[in-house]
Amino acid sequence: MQERPLQAVMGLAPGQLTELLSAALDGSGPALLPLDAALPEPRLRTLLDAMRPSSLRTPDGVRELPGGEPVPDGTALTIATSGSTGTPKGAVLPASALLHSARASSARVGARPGDTWLCTLPTAHVSGLQVVLRALVGGTEAVHVPFDPEAVAAAAAEHRPHVSLVPTQLRRLLAHGVDLSLFGSILLGGAAAEPRLLEAARAAGGRVATTYGMSETCGGCVYDGVPLDGVRAETDGTGRVLLSGPVLFSGYRLAPGATAEHLVADAEGRRWFRTGDLGGLDADGRLRIRGRIDDVINTGGHKVVAGEVAGVLAELPEVAEAAVVGRPDPEWGERVTAVVVPADPGRPPTLERVRAAVRARLPRYAAPRELELCPRLPLLASGKPDLAALRAAAPADAGAEG
Repeated sequence: MQERPLQAVMGLAPGQLTELLSAALDGSGPALLPLDAALPEPRLRTLLDAMRPSSLRTPDGVRELPGGEPVPDGTALTIATSGSTGTPKGAVLPASALLHSARASSARVGARPGDTWLCTLPTAHVSGLQVVLRALVGGTEAVHVPFDPEAVAAAAAEHRPHVSLVPTQLRRLLAHGVDLSLFGSILLGGAAAEPRLLEAARAAGGRVATTYGMSETCGGCVYDGVPLDGVRAETDGTGRVLLSGPVLFSGYRLAPGATAEHLVADAEGRRWFRTGDLGGLDADGRLRIRGRIDDVINTGGHKVVAGEVAGVLAELPEVAEAAVVGRPDPEWGERVTAVVVPADPGRPPTLERVRAAVRARLPRYAAPRELELCPRLPLLASGKPDLAALRAAAPADAGAEG
């Protein structure tokens, strides 16, 4: 089997990254391992040791690295998928999968050749890289603007682009009064979006499509609950979401055990990715995500899906944003904790109000026993809530039920 080198890249100008990505796709250049230029040095060393690229390209040039391991021929990208701690995994993405994803997603939102794509997401993550890819398959280069409501509004007025956002960014555009009809389409992913946010965005003229996917599927592969062309979504007997189709990764970098655990074949030889999410298909056949398997909270012998509780809280008019985590508790094992950004800091929701809303929709044991109010949720670089930070001990003035 033929192989090709893997080159880590970080801190590059958008135009240079686009050129390298194009060469990775057509095979004329090395496969790429995009890294965040803001990584602390210890974390960077951990990633390089685990991913074993042959070289590192920065604005200062290319440095050869010892112990480099090649990737299979046809590989275009390897995306580091772990959070801020622990041993990282790398999703190995073939060029064919990336191109299928970019073309299928462009077709789903009606993007035409020559349309502009606006990139406000980090290109060390698959979400930002997919914006660059969609522009490439449409024959253009993405316009890169660091997220700022005024700057994004100006870019939208000039280019009328398609854009990918996370819910926090969309909320800030709405708060700034941006005319969302200036965007050709808005792909919203990275975290669950509450119905109230979607309603407000569409009322402001936005053509919003919610997206679900991950690095292992080259980014979003299910739009508004409907899989992209060629993609299939099912659930197993435990409710775990399974995904299949031409957008799948080829495996985890130098990790055959993890690959065998998550990438499986059925009796017909079709490959499926066993995600870490719980979900189900509704009456219309649309995929609905309940939450993360590893975010299930064990409290008093009961299992609570944190994402379901957060979804209930996000519908309350007093709540702007909400996350739910389990925190250690000597009596219950874990206590269900709601972390809420109030819509009006002067009139925040009470713990009693939060518990009543959850009890009306979910089993009584799912009702939060603790409420923490904060001005904003901590976010990872990808735009997802930083659940590890939220699981930290609550401040002394957090509301709690005994």
